Amino acid sequence: MPADQPTVLVVEDEAAQREVLRYNLEAEGFRVASAGNGEEAMVLLDEENPDVIVLDWMLPNLSGIEVCRQIKTRPETRGVPVIMLSARSEEVDRVRGLETGADDYVVKPYSLRELMARVKAQLRRARPAAAGLRLEFEDIVLDAETHRVTRGGQELKLGPTEFRLLSTFMEKPGRVGSREQLLDRVWGRDIYVDTRTVDVHIGRLRKALGVHGGEDLLRTVRGAGYALG
Repeated sequence: MPADQPTVLVVEDEAAQREVLRYNLEAEGFRVASAGNGEEAMVLLDEENPDVIVLDWMLPNLSGIEVCRQIKTRPETRGVPVIMLSARSEEVDRVRGLETGADDYVVKPYSLRELMARVKAQLRRARPAAAGLRLEFEDIVLDAETHRVTRGGQELKLGPTEFRLLSTFMEKPGRVGSREQLLDRVWGRDIYVDTRTVDVHIGRLRKALGVHGGEDLLRTVRGAGYALG
């Protein structure tokens, strides 16, 4: 399973519907984690670090609205896009869902093709590199589709791990990524890698970015991790 494969968390209490969503999302190239209730969703949120959440409004015990509210009030998860699914089609319900923090609102019954398009649209906003887009920061340009990186117009040679590291930093410039977060995003949760390995690859990325000169844009934040810019 590729480390940079985007993850979608599906929160849906109907098992059959959950499997339909899983099948279609996996066919579109996503890794899928799924929960049958709100409590399980909150646990998986920390374990899976999803890129997009597809969340049903009507859940047992902890409602989808409450799950969404909790996601959006936590600093570490508030930036994860939430697509709310609901049989409630009234404008007042749609407004309530969006005011709770949902990034999109889809009324049941929905078209699977449309839902897949909406998931991809949210992914482009949250993780442009995973969507194959071009990223720019200062004089660095990263083309996720062709896997090319240039700085000041000159091409840089980056290994696959350094490329994924740079993609992660360029998606959220200025944001500090801890070694654990970088391990999850770049190497994947299923692979055991020592956190010191992150430091080694940061060193390689630093060297590659500075091969033609220019200031060091990678910042080491003592006790916290690394950031770009």
